Amino acid sequence: MNYAVILAGGRGERFWPLSRGGHPKQLLEITSDKTMLQETIDRISDFIPIERTLIVTGQNLENPILEKIKVLKEKNLLIEPEVRNTCMAIGVAAVHLKKIDPSATMIVLSSDHYIQTKEKLQKVLKVGAEVANQGENLITIGIVPSRAETAYGYIEFSDLFTSIDNITVYRIDRFKEKPNRMLAQEYYYDRKHLWNSGIFIWTVDTILKALQRHMPALYQELDLYAREIGTKNQEQALKTLYARAENISIDCAVLEKAENVLTIKADIIWDDIGSWLALERIKQRDRENNVIIGKAQVTGTYETTIVNDGSGIIATLGVSDLVIVRTGDIVFVAHKTRVQDVKELLQKFASDKNLEEYL
Repeated sequence: MNYAVILAGGRGERFWPLSRGGHPKQLLEITSDKTMLQETIDRISDFIPIERTLIVTGQNLENPILEKIKVLKEKNLLIEPEVRNTCMAIGVAAVHLKKIDPSATMIVLSSDHYIQTKEKLQKVLKVGAEVANQGENLITIGIVPSRAETAYGYIEFSDLFTSIDNITVYRIDRFKEKPNRMLAQEYYYDRKHLWNSGIFIWTVDTILKALQRHMPALYQELDLYAREIGTKNQEQALKTLYARAENISIDCAVLEKAENVLTIKADIIWDDIGSWLALERIKQRDRENNVIIGKAQVTGTYETTIVNDGSGIIATLGVSDLVIVRTGDIVFVAHKTRVQDVKELLQKFASDKNLEEYL
């Protein structure tokens, strides 16, 4: 049976100041009038019911998620005591699902993606689940690039593995890190590369066997924790597991090492909503290529993204290539070339007790 595992534990720092503390990116209404987490749930709800949906998140987000997403119950949440990257989140989800259904198929999604359309996505996921159950296959969804993008990792695929309902599945030659501009252009034009979407499909047995082979120490810790699930020792066992766990992604821990990894070539509209710059790709622009959300008056302003979450107004005159965000008691202004570096700014806030309240 298919189960959805939605990773929703990130802080979304690159969407500061809207994304803060207990109100991170996945709980913001960025791409529509729904939170990004709600959009992710809705995207698969008629394929995988809410009863078989597991949200992996942090302790500080448990109450905000339950308050915002009314269809979710406590049993839908798997709470991580610490941040330990995607390998840990997926491993813990796998042992929990194995307790519920030893033959479970996991469909792993992120809570901060923009995808159109859900019908196309579901068709891809259904094929992925079918292939995952045909053998010990680890499936990753690869997106056909629509531009030369330097912010994403890539998958170089090789020969055809199978084709089902016009959905093609390929063997993988190698995973590649985020490229420079020249390499990104090559990847875009050679049509041998796909964006690594971070959407995965496999059975719980397959991913646990892969962890046992490629991350044996972590697998042993997961096995110890699995024995305590449902007992009075579960909470403490989870804390012990995370305290000992390595902070590593599932890509580095397993997928880049395993030989049984396949990719589905997905020709869908997909975007990793990683920073304010993503709004340029999904929101309508005015004649000067500005993206304006909320109340603003612009004159002689070009290629600028403005987000006003307050009751006042943002006015600009003779500026270009900026990101301007106003919310509550914070106004954030950055040149587009530096938006990705917002963590540098937040580190200064974190080191000053007088500024911690703004994080």
